[in-house]
Amino acid sequence: MSNELLISSAPKGYRIALLQENRLAEFHYQEGGSSFVVGEVYLGVVKKVSPGLNAAFVDIGYEKDAFLHYLDLGPQVKSLNKFSQAIQTQKNASYKLSNFRNEQDIEKLGKIDQVLTKGQQILVQVVKEPISSKGPRLSCEISLPGRYVVLVPFSNAISISKKIIEKDERHRLLKLVQSIKQNNFGVIIRTVAANKETEELEKDLRTLINNWEEGMKNLRIANPKDKVIGEMGKASALLRDVLNENFDSITVDSKEIYDEIRGYIMSVEPDKENLLKLYQGKAKLFETRNVEKQLKLSFGKTVSLPSGGYLVVEHTEALHVIDVNSGSSANKSDNGNQETTALNVNKEAAKEIARQMRLRDLGGIICIDFIDMKSIDNRKVIYDIMKDEMENDRAKHTVLPLSKFGLMQITRQRVRPDIAISTNETCPTCNGSGAISSSLNIGETIEQNLDFIMRKQNESGLSLAIHPYLHSFFTQGIMSKRMQWFLKYKKWVRLEKDSSLGILDYHFKNKAGEEIELE
Repeated sequence: MSNELLISSAPKGYRIALLQENRLAEFHYQEGGSSFVVGEVYLGVVKKVSPGLNAAFVDIGYEKDAFLHYLDLGPQVKSLNKFSQAIQTQKNASYKLSNFRNEQDIEKLGKIDQVLTKGQQILVQVVKEPISSKGPRLSCEISLPGRYVVLVPFSNAISISKKIIEKDERHRLLKLVQSIKQNNFGVIIRTVAANKETEELEKDLRTLINNWEEGMKNLRIANPKDKVIGEMGKASALLRDVLNENFDSITVDSKEIYDEIRGYIMSVEPDKENLLKLYQGKAKLFETRNVEKQLKLSFGKTVSLPSGGYLVVEHTEALHVIDVNSGSSANKSDNGNQETTALNVNKEAAKEIARQMRLRDLGGIICIDFIDMKSIDNRKVIYDIMKDEMENDRAKHTVLPLSKFGLMQITRQRVRPDIAISTNETCPTCNGSGAISSSLNIGETIEQNLDFIMRKQNESGLSLAIHPYLHSFFTQGIMSKRMQWFLKYKKWVRLEKDSSLGILDYHFKNKAGEEIELE
């Protein structure tokens, strides 16, 4: 399967589209200078300890205090607190962990007030971004993700991705990482590390250790609520997770982002540098690759299916609900077999729903109402299709079989707000009122204003911006309206098409391109 990444600059950041076989698979929006994103590490201050929730509320600079549960402290939170306190208070404290003596692990079922106190400074990592009315969710079990491995300070455990199934390769990676890792650093070996050489893994590990030590240098001079370790841009982070041999191209329309991504690729996969391209065309990148159209079709309340069926996607505070409807597919011939029709529509729906969950980054509980099917075998077919389609979804998820009522329940990891794109536009002609003025013909109105400008203001080099429909009306035929104006005023009026204008909107401009105000 071919993969293409398109990155287009926007007024307040940039947009990222992942295409698979020219079809939109993922969409992300990165705001410039955005804070409190997953992976960032802050020096927080405990504002409140809540024994009833067995959790604490921590101030990291967001408008609402972040949430830190006891289970997210991690077993080595005492070691983290001891080390960070030493960095802040002792001038000669070492940034290295290799010689640090860990504290005893905390109890798995302990109480939050046995570990944290109000006003205490603590190093925390964002694991879930602010969503709706809730602040960020935090963890003290810090992890730094790299291309091939994930670094876990204050641990010595080595874990290997379950997707690496070959026994010999798992054994090789375990021995390799044991030989290159430092003391007091745990390592999680990612799927892409399979069949990689020692040099590549060691380079990735060294980079992450350097990032940790740079963060500790920042901690020494940090004030409460300061960011200590930042996460890379969303474009580079996406490449870190999905860049593989099936990637065909990475196209960027911003020189600044191009340089950032080029630097990242050169550091992790230099042989893939030729995949990166800087787009310099006149038309917008997303327009030329048909992404804008796909966004409009994919993010509405209803989503069409190829057979004529459609989905209805509803969002609530508690969960997401997706309804599958047969639509016009019910009228198509299937030998009168309602069960077969339902199965075919549900197959299409399952594939599209898996895509929609990735595209909109739906998280939490998703409840899907498939078209009722009597056959247990058919319900199992839909369940198997959904599991297969979600196999490549990087978010943690659980899919349950269909119930008797045709309902499927899915839980999907929720770490950031769902992506919502408005597909409704206000009518440019009536501005949403549903009514337009019919007191004067628009053509007559324009000609009256033109006559006033030509006779009273004696303008030259005049131009008129109008809707393409009106442009055709004024330029049609040899003796067009524009030609009649020329014969009447002995001055040529330049007409400009502007599809963003409503059919009743128009602008006169003078020779300098400035709009002429009309009373």
